[in-house]
Amino acid sequence: MYAEIIIPLALPKNYTWFIPENLRAGLQPGCRVEVTLRNKKYAGIVKRFLQEKPDAFDPKPIGSVLDAEPLIYPEQLRLWEWIAAYYMCSEGEVMAASLPAHFKLSSESILVYQETYGDDFSSLDNEEYLIAEALLIKKELRLSAAQELLGSSAVYPVVKRLIEKSVCFVWEALTESYKPRKETYILLHSDYAQEEKLEQLLNEDKKLQRAEKQVELLLSYLHLQKTEPEVTRTALLKKSGASDAQLKGLMAKNILVAEQRSVDRLRPLPKNIRIDFSLSWEQERVFSSINENFETKGVNLLHGITSSGKTQVYIRMIEKFLLENKQVLYLVPEIALTSQIVRKLQQHFGGYLGIYHSRFSQNERFEIWNKVRSGEIRILMGARSSLFLPFTSLGLIIVDEEHDTSYKQQDPAPRYHARDTAIFYASLFKAKVLLGSATPSVESYFNALSGKYGLTELAERYGQVDLPVISLIDTKRFLQQDGSKLIFSPDLLEAIQRSLDNHNQVILFRNRRGYSPYQICKVCGWIPQCKQCDVSLTYHKLTNKLQCHYCGSSYPPVNTCAACGNQQFIQRNFGTEKIEEELENLFPKARIARMDVDSVRGKSAHDQLIRSFEQQKLDILVGTQMVVKGLDFDRVDLVGILDADSLLNFSEFRVNERAFQLMEQVSGRAGRKDGKGKVLIQVANTKHPVLQYVIAHDYKSFYDQEIIARKNFFYPPFSRIIQISFRHKIKEIVHDAAAVFALHLKKDFESGITGPAEPVVGRIRNQYIMELMLKLPKNGSTIAYAKQVIQQQRAILQNDSKFRSVTVVPDIDPV
Repeated sequence: MYAEIIIPLALPKNYTWFIPENLRAGLQPGCRVEVTLRNKKYAGIVKRFLQEKPDAFDPKPIGSVLDAEPLIYPEQLRLWEWIAAYYMCSEGEVMAASLPAHFKLSSESILVYQETYGDDFSSLDNEEYLIAEALLIKKELRLSAAQELLGSSAVYPVVKRLIEKSVCFVWEALTESYKPRKETYILLHSDYAQEEKLEQLLNEDKKLQRAEKQVELLLSYLHLQKTEPEVTRTALLKKSGASDAQLKGLMAKNILVAEQRSVDRLRPLPKNIRIDFSLSWEQERVFSSINENFETKGVNLLHGITSSGKTQVYIRMIEKFLLENKQVLYLVPEIALTSQIVRKLQQHFGGYLGIYHSRFSQNERFEIWNKVRSGEIRILMGARSSLFLPFTSLGLIIVDEEHDTSYKQQDPAPRYHARDTAIFYASLFKAKVLLGSATPSVESYFNALSGKYGLTELAERYGQVDLPVISLIDTKRFLQQDGSKLIFSPDLLEAIQRSLDNHNQVILFRNRRGYSPYQICKVCGWIPQCKQCDVSLTYHKLTNKLQCHYCGSSYPPVNTCAACGNQQFIQRNFGTEKIEEELENLFPKARIARMDVDSVRGKSAHDQLIRSFEQQKLDILVGTQMVVKGLDFDRVDLVGILDADSLLNFSEFRVNERAFQLMEQVSGRAGRKDGKGKVLIQVANTKHPVLQYVIAHDYKSFYDQEIIARKNFFYPPFSRIIQISFRHKIKEIVHDAAAVFALHLKKDFESGITGPAEPVVGRIRNQYIMELMLKLPKNGSTIAYAKQVIQQQRAILQNDSKFRSVTVVPDIDPV
């Protein structure tokens, strides 16, 4: 018997291995097996069994079976296969993205002693002798142990010499890296289980009575035992104030017993369903409409304006599917959104809820994976990677803020879109998908209007609260002497002061982090740029460094112009760091915080900041698009968008859609409780058509205008886009490769090709970039043929010695 096995590498296809007779019993698709490829061991996943041997070669046997039961199920294997085919990557890349690191195991080199060498080490030098002697005694030695033995990381040359002299050989072993968390529990010895025996011990045992501290510790244990179901060593020592030595003394006298147990890293809550609110009449209508649509359609779009109570509808939908004994996946675009919603869901569903995202450690992800696989977790909330968890009875997927670009994976492969992948994944379980947004993507709204999805609209705010009033502030009136933009207009400053006087809160939005996006020489106009990327460096005042936001490189501040030697620089534009500093000067009594990637590092940093703002420990929150996404604060009555022009001036066909979504979403944070919210938008181009739709909160009119432009220029949803990127360290080679590739594609798709051309940032991480865009009709056979041609042309290009090292990256449905 043979098996097609997926290993976590970007291979052109899955390889086949032989299954020896003694390893066949109980082996199923989805189990991990140990395989060897190019002398390196991997934990691979069995995809399917094959009865016939491949004609071209003799498959190698697998080494061992690692799982008694499947790690993933047929639905996940089909999902991997679909992602690989649709997004033009390998199943190995999908596997690498899907599994927590501990499931992939790690291959560790082990030195094995050659018995035929004997024990005469006279020809070896000192370093070789040390390792050879250790091998003679132990027979096997891990490479890490050999490093410790030499006290040096330069162990490889020594090992190479020992192998050449036939002292040892290298063997690869797969090691399990997951370690369960252990907790020590303290129990009363069984001799004192009866109350009379315990009383006798306390009153009559002279040895114990002489040890006063031990008596106090024992009494603390007995008190804690009455209030806690089980007593841990940590809790006991904290409660009693005793030392570890005193606890060991009671254990030596066989009064207390220590027992080590494996415990969850994530403390479980009691499992209960407690819905303590009623839906409004409008929400009830929407809830019924969604269920009716689910009778005939697998996907429903809930278009509900900001603060309309979509989350309450989601909670009722979760309750419905939970009572049907189904699992629910609740997707959010970013970790920043999870903390508020998690607290709400825990309040209603307790221990049925699990959370999964990239801020969790690998050990925590491993444990959540197993709880989803066993069905212990019934509701899972997480970011896009949650789609890969091994659900067994999935009934509903909720995609909150479905329009958000964070649902699209960029690098590395697989470059999947979580919303579209969720729809396919749900179909494997015959499950339902509920898409929700106040500003749906044009594609989703088009699908809903055309009848592909169900459509439900929630057009009023919860409690019939009014939408905020939006006003434009023309920044052309407030330019500074050097022509740069003013951060705060007088109107905005006055509005902030009014909010603070009324003990309300303010959110200020600027989609650019750092202190100053670039600095320019006052004499010649030279701008410091990243050495590895064609982009200006952003100054971060907190760290006093210039930083590249593309490759992450940082540099010391530049004080002398590299072009003319002048030492006078002007800092242009402003980021969230500078805004925060200016606010501290303007409003010294206000409590101000910043919410961006730089300020919220760590697993719980988001939650702590959001809790502080909720509890009104902060007055002003400055942030990037993190503050835009679905956050709910009662006391926010003013939102300021500091530079709307930066959202409207991109050369990309979705620019109007993105700008409308960002401005409408951030404006929705204002006046959620009493309807007295106000939004001020600072902008120079006050006549831009998108702004009029934002002022009127009119998504439908915006959509009607946008869909005409999309149709006229044959952009999605009327076409399907494949973007092909070419990357190489030499500019001329990448230009030539893109031109050759485009020339071959034009034979089949001449009318649909745009480019090749350099992107706005033409070099990242020392790789020059060229891009080619292919617009195709929404026809399955045409798209499949285009993918086939692209794969063929990629293979042909990389067979040419000139272009062999050019990286060709196809991106399906880029955002």
